[in-house]
Amino acid sequence: MQLIIGDYNYSSWSMRGWLAAKASGLPFETRLIPLREADTAAHIAQYSPSGRVPCLVDGDLIIWDSLAIAEYLGEQTPAMWPVDVKARAVARSVSAEMHSSFTALRTHMPMNIRKDYAGHGRTPEVLNDIARIEAVWLDCRQRFGAAGPFLFGTWSIADIMYAPVCLRFITYGVELGEVAREYLHKVLVHPPVQEWLAAARAETHLIADYDVYD
Repeated sequence: MQLIIGDYNYSSWSMRGWLAAKASGLPFETRLIPLREADTAAHIAQYSPSGRVPCLVDGDLIIWDSLAIAEYLGEQTPAMWPVDVKARAVARSVSAEMHSSFTALRTHMPMNIRKDYAGHGRTPEVLNDIARIEAVWLDCRQRFGAAGPFLFGTWSIADIMYAPVCLRFITYGVELGEVAREYLHKVLVHPPVQEWLAAARAETHLIADYDVYD
């Protein structure tokens, strides 16, 4: 398999696809295409029919959406979802909510791992998004997290979907309650997340549109 991604520092959707591929345990090759360059669209179009990343190429199969990639890999590696049917339903619900919602957070707190934008981006709509995310984390941890430190105990697609949010919360210095802080810390020290962070910090490519508070 080959996974096409954008910048480690900026591409939250690429991070989700990459973490899903890592969690699957299946062998894959990563191909990075720097974003917002003159030839970016042409390079991505060689792989992704939507013109977006991430894009997973598995033989003659192409999957061009991060949640679809996670679902496809999860069908081959069932442990990527909770075993319990009710927990799995909730995990899919919160994953889909992350996939389709929180527009204000994405707009005003774009992922930028190498920056410190503490205190920025706090519109009323963003604060509402943050409150909803914290409520999701608290509910999942209280109802399903007894078996481990993650939303459903063990690392799952739900954690993968929220991992870039954890990085945003660090960049923008978001204050959280105790349960959410503990969960965020566990995500940050998870080895694949550490690997992604190291790659982001090693990058030198800059995208001006993401340096919104400089």
